Formats: sequence, C-alpha cells, structure tokens
Amino acid sequence: MSALLDVQGVSISFGGLKAVQDFRLAIPRGGLHGLIGPNGAGKTTVFNLLTGVYVPQAGNVLLDGVRLNGLAPHRIAAAGLARTFQNIRLFKELSVLDNVRIACHQRTQVSVAGALLRTFGWMGEEAALTEASLALLARFGLDGRAEEAAGGLPYGDQRRLEIARALALRPKVLLLDEPAAGMNPQEKVALRQLIRTIRDDLDLTVLLIEHDMGLVMDLCEHITVLDHGQVIAAGTPAAVQDDPKVIEAYLGTG
Repeated sequence: MSALLDVQGVSISFGGLKAVQDFRLAIPRGGLHGLIGPNGAGKTTVFNLLTGVYVPQAGNVLLDGVRLNGLAPHRIAAAGLARTFQNIRLFKELSVLDNVRIACHQRTQVSVAGALLRTFGWMGEEAALTEASLALLARFGLDGRAEEAAGGLPYGDQRRLEIARALALRPKVLLLDEPAAGMNPQEKVALRQLIRTIRDDLDLTVLLIEHDMGLVMDLCEHITVLDHGQVIAAGTPAAVQDDPKVIEAYLGTG
C-alpha cells in the first residue's frame, strides 16, 4: 500500500547535536501510527520538521506525493498536515467557538474587500464556517461551552478543543503531540475512542506522540521508536514492546 505520509531520511542538527538522523516513516492512508521514545529522543523535533517549523537539512517529506520541504507552516497546513502541540497553544482569551473558526478561515474564498464591505458572499461564508465549527465542537462535547473563553476550560477540554481546531483545517494527516498528557484515566479512555472515531468518520490518517504506553499499544496499528534522534525499532505494538533495543532505551541495562 502506498504511503500517504512518506518521510525519507530526514535529518537535522543544532550545532554539534544531531537531533534527528535519517528518520524514515511511511504511513498508508487511514493508518493510525504511534511515535514513541524516551524524553529527549527527538519526537517533537520530528513533528516540527514535518510541519515546517524546522526545515530538514537532509531528506524529504512527502504528503500524497507532494514534497513539503521548505514550505511555510501555513502552506503545509493548507496542503493537509495539521497538528496539536505538546504544550497547549490555544487562543485563551478568545471564545471556544472562535478558536475553531480561526482555523476554518484557512478555507475561505471571499476577498479582503468582501470581508470589509460585509457582502452577501462574506455573510454566507461566515455563517457556513460557524455552522461547521459548532458541528466540530458538538463532536467533542464542547458545543455547550462555545461562548466561554478557551482559557477557562478544564485541562482535558482544552486538549479536546485543540484537536477540534486542528480538524477544522480538514487535514489529510493529523499529528497529535501527547494528546493524553495531564488527563485522568477516564479522560484517556474517552480520548482513545474519540481518536478511533474521528479517524474512521473523517477518513483521517493519524500520527501521535504519546508517553502513555497502555494507550499507544491499545490504539496504534504500527509504532516507530526513536532514541537519541534515530529510529531503533518499528513494527506492530506486539513486536515493538518485546524488542530488546526498545526495552534497553526505556529501562537501561542492569
């Protein structure tokens, strides 16, 4: 099966630190893939390379056959690669609804002049964006809090709102950076089901970084393991969790 997201030997160094070296990843359309590794392994750096925060010094990032290297982050988002962040980055002073509406504006067609003049075309498009945003919030159980300030939401709800905002871009691939961080066990169970549901209902491909090994092993179909910026294992959850290199990376040698 051909890869929707194809990462070919991507590398980057910061001074003398080889942060990511020869990273390779191929995820088919509809795949649910995990990226794991000890703290400092380079996982978030990989996400930054995929989304244009960093430009690869070697290798290529291909999305549906299109090379993304060197594109600005907003161009990569428009191409179909959306992400959440390890540290929540909502517009906390804005409403829950406006956080999602902002992402929807990536798809607007009306000109700046049309927006300034508030033409019928602009009003129709704004109404459609609001309706789509409310539908996304309803999927996440947040529609009843649409007018509240995003910063006032409980932590778990802020995590869900950030995923909803990423989905407003209508991505082909959704990158989730530690979506379960700070969640209690009940919230993690709900998140696991939510990720499966949005993958199936929205025809998404998902790549997630996560430290909760129980969630990763239960949720992901394939897993790549990173340590000191290099891939040390890749395969099914069962194969990865029994790999001696993975055990050593997490537990060390005794």
